[in-house]
Amino acid sequence: MRRTRGRTVDVTTLEELERRLASGVRSMAGWRVRHVDLRDSPDLLAGHGVEGATFLGCDFAEGDADRVSAGGGIVLPSLGDTPVPVDQARTALYTARELYDAPRWADSLDGRAYAWSQERPVSTEAALAQTLHDFAIDRALDAWRSGRLVVGVIGGHAALRGDEVYADAARLGHLLGRTHVVATGGGPGAMEAANLGARLASAPLSDLLAALSLLADVPTYRPSVDAWAASAFAVCERWPEARENLAIPTWHYGHEPPGVFATAIAKYFRNATREAILLEVCDAGIVFLPGAAGTVQEVFQDACENYYADATSIAPMVLVGVEHWTRRLPAWPLLEAMARDRAMAGSVHLVDTVDEAAALLG
Repeated sequence: MRRTRGRTVDVTTLEELERRLASGVRSMAGWRVRHVDLRDSPDLLAGHGVEGATFLGCDFAEGDADRVSAGGGIVLPSLGDTPVPVDQARTALYTARELYDAPRWADSLDGRAYAWSQERPVSTEAALAQTLHDFAIDRALDAWRSGRLVVGVIGGHAALRGDEVYADAARLGHLLGRTHVVATGGGPGAMEAANLGARLASAPLSDLLAALSLLADVPTYRPSVDAWAASAFAVCERWPEARENLAIPTWHYGHEPPGVFATAIAKYFRNATREAILLEVCDAGIVFLPGAAGTVQEVFQDACENYYADATSIAPMVLVGVEHWTRRLPAWPLLEAMARDRAMAGSVHLVDTVDEAAALLG
């Protein structure tokens, strides 16, 4: 199904791109422009924010591709008839070094897999390969999590390194990682921060604070995924002892690169599968940090599972941020009403700090 509205917009012709830009659009975040010849339209993108947009197999006038990259856009070559870049029968989860196996992210396994997954039309062979790959990841994840107590941390992708929100997510991961395996959605922002904190859970808080200070020099993956990932790998090298933790990202949002700090990465092509799996594996509960539409969706997806569950299979839900969840995005009143008179009633919580959240799940 071709996406034409919402967070992800597919553009496959120059005429469509011109029409959309002429409508007054300023930000192209989330757009995927595929195989469009821009060589005779050097000024078309001027005045439009390309940060967060992906240009796959596009032809540019001289210097324009570099300007798009400098503006935070992602420029990927077409892979054409390139063979499937992923192992469809792998038996283990990914490591960060496997995904970032080249100096440039665009040349890495992660970048190549994203570019390959975005080729259109999708052939039957490619669709089958993606399905087989995700099935293999399912089996590897089932084996990996056996005997482990997994707790989830879900939050927005927009938190910047150096921000208080990022630091709070890292401290939450640090607290939870002492007694649990922390799992996140595997992307940037609060997800990366929670994986960082969990990775350093055996280290003193001072080490985590030092790591946060180093990362703040590269606050985001835009415009350079390479610089962002390199700074994370530098932290891993400085503090090599790592507590195990899990990330479950997706190539559906491949323009948001996977975090480096998870010791095991279950990366999926299908986002719907990935979201359901993330909620399923967190049998020790989930902490929901302040987020936007995606986080709200996951709150109620998890709430639906608990609503129909029996008392022996309910996983705690902890929402952090009273102001956020009662006034800014008032999900809490609805969640509280849903839980009333259900077995889940005693397992949903609203707190104001990550310390309170960790204490509830500790």
